[in-house]
Amino acid sequence: MNKHWKRAGALLLTLALVLGLSCCGTPEQETAPEGEAVNLNYGLSNPWDALMPYYSLSGSNYSRIIYDKLYDRLAYIQADGTCLPRAAKSWESTEDGRAILFTLDERAAFHDGTPVTAQHWVETIQLVTDPACGILGQNSFACLAGTNELGAQAAGETLGAEAVDDTHLKLSFKTPMIPEEFLVEYNRDLYVLPTHLLQDIPVEELVTDGFWSKPVGSGPCKFVSEVSGSTLVLEANQDYPLGAPGFDTMTITVMDKANLLTALIAGDLDYYAFGANVSEENQPAALEAGFEVVADEVPSTFYELMLNNTSIADKEIRQAIDKAIDKTLLCQQATGSLGSAATSSILPDTPYAAPGHGSYDPAQAQKLLEGSSYDGQTYTLACTSARSSIAALLQQDLEAIGLKVEIETVDSATLFAGMSDGLYDMAVASHTPTALPLWFTGSRFTQDNNIFQVQELAPYAKLISAVKAETQEQPRMDRVDELEQYLADQVPFVPLWFSASLRIQSKTVSGIDYPASTCCNENVWQWSKAAP
Repeated sequence: MNKHWKRAGALLLTLALVLGLSCCGTPEQETAPEGEAVNLNYGLSNPWDALMPYYSLSGSNYSRIIYDKLYDRLAYIQADGTCLPRAAKSWESTEDGRAILFTLDERAAFHDGTPVTAQHWVETIQLVTDPACGILGQNSFACLAGTNELGAQAAGETLGAEAVDDTHLKLSFKTPMIPEEFLVEYNRDLYVLPTHLLQDIPVEELVTDGFWSKPVGSGPCKFVSEVSGSTLVLEANQDYPLGAPGFDTMTITVMDKANLLTALIAGDLDYYAFGANVSEENQPAALEAGFEVVADEVPSTFYELMLNNTSIADKEIRQAIDKAIDKTLLCQQATGSLGSAATSSILPDTPYAAPGHGSYDPAQAQKLLEGSSYDGQTYTLACTSARSSIAALLQQDLEAIGLKVEIETVDSATLFAGMSDGLYDMAVASHTPTALPLWFTGSRFTQDNNIFQVQELAPYAKLISAVKAETQEQPRMDRVDELEQYLADQVPFVPLWFSASLRIQSKTVSGIDYPASTCCNENVWQWSKAAP
């Protein structure tokens, strides 16, 4: 059996499990005993920047993890890419893959008691794709039929959102879309709004209206109060269809990241986002305090060396850079036992995983460099202060083959802006991966997001489009292989390693799905904290 059939079989099994689970309910959770109110103390290292879920100025996960509690999403995404029911009980592909029909949970209701219908979802999408609305992240809707390349409604076209009846929502797309891949990619940015309460707000004022200072959603928690940028108090939604959270209130407090573990050990916190992760360096302190620490089975971080394909235009230089780096040693230095060297941006142990970029070979790297157009210039390598040791090891590997490198330490925003503007030749970056084959490459080779400064985007766009257009498992894997082979030849970026996270298990709260927090959702309806 060749690798494609093995991977196809794995994908079929995954989809079968997903579809099977989509038909199942969520186990009932025990609630805390009657008596004193139970408050769950939740730590967050960065503040949310709005309570309007389509108006996060930063577009950060710190805002998404808040919206996840106040507003409902179609599905609940696990770390391995499995999609479970949430607002939608099930889903199916229709119209040869160009539409998805969602069967909504008829028990869903907004916090004011109004039932949530498919029409609310349609009206939400109509609002946020209105060119006058001014939401941020509108490009998330660019996949829908009837929108332009920026995700706004296209004049004279029918928007791809239809309420078939109260409990059936149909979304139509410009190109074929696998339901589970749509959910993994877009679920975190799609929330249903109480459009029946927004009718008197002019669309151009919607995102900044005072309504969002005391928002009404349909999620597992209700809004109580907020001290902007500091504290948010929520209460359990006792009528949430998947189950009432096993606490009365949740107090979310913003504190310095360095203090999260200390606060957890001291008992000031019950849990902190995202997934109560802890470094190997700090693991002994958690163990000494009596906490159980568990490692994720699915990697939660992908590290890459970004390359400027204009200033490093010769692909032989880029190939030399790739082969010069001892990724295994680098990974061990950075993550200890929690990582594995990467040959591709595709998650290992997934159906699409296949050999990608070349392995460590400094002798071959030196030959490539000697045969290239490299003339001794010094390249800039940007990194944040937290990754200066990684940059130093990269510099050492590259200088060992004769390539000169100068490190520039900057903050994260400056690093990405500098790469976007072509100011740096290389940069060390990390990202949160998903199980999708295009999670990383799918959006990085466009005119709007050409962060690698690729001069000829057409070949990448063609290969990526071929993957997106194919909905059959085996042909899709073949298209992914073709893209990966092209990436291995061109080396527009260098995959470095994947790493898993260590999670501290809460002593006071049960039912937490720790790894799923990397997908910006948390199963708070299954959390339970005992009364004091």
